[in-house]
Amino acid sequence: MPTVEIIGFPQSTYVRVVRMVCEEKGIPYELTPAAPHSAPVDAIHPFGKIPVMRHGDVELCESKAIATYLDRVFPGRRVIPDDPRRAAEVEQWVSLANTSMDGPCIRSYVLGYVFPKGADGKPDRAAIDAVVPAVQRQIGILDKAVAKTGHLVDDQFTLADINVLPILFYVRRFPEGQAAMEQARNLSAYYDRHAARPSFQNTVPPPPPS
Repeated sequence: MPTVEIIGFPQSTYVRVVRMVCEEKGIPYELTPAAPHSAPVDAIHPFGKIPVMRHGDVELCESKAIATYLDRVFPGRRVIPDDPRRAAEVEQWVSLANTSMDGPCIRSYVLGYVFPKGADGKPDRAAIDAVVPAVQRQIGILDKAVAKTGHLVDDQFTLADINVLPILFYVRRFPEGQAAMEQARNLSAYYDRHAARPSFQNTVPPPPPS
């Protein structure tokens, strides 16, 4: 069987998601670092977003589609359960993270620090302060969601968890996110537990490109 090629730079949360799926399932893969809108990405994704995947003559874009393909094609423990209800709950949390959490937590909050747009090259405090309540709300939602079992879907580690952990990895690196995580005791315990997984440790990204 041909080797799976994941294309995209490793700092991307979505690239990390598909890499973690490969790690969880024991799928050999190659990571080809590439930026959004670069030639190898544009060749597969119509909007130039990462990650994209090539597996023999199969080419896919969008992390959820890639993760689903990997889970169905390769053996190993399922990250999307076969049970319809659990599978739907995984889909629900992936959608919530992608549509409601990624924007405020990563695009506005984290990138506001990583690529500062304020005076003298410093973070724009007004912009960051404006998004902090939304970040705190997302953390509160997740804290409540993992309180019962330490997972987002029943007591299984699934794509739902894989999709959220890379977001939390970055959020907790900055002061307001770190403070909110410290107050969210259930979520902090959840993060510490799952961050010890080999799939998480083996995909820790280098610092973002300057």
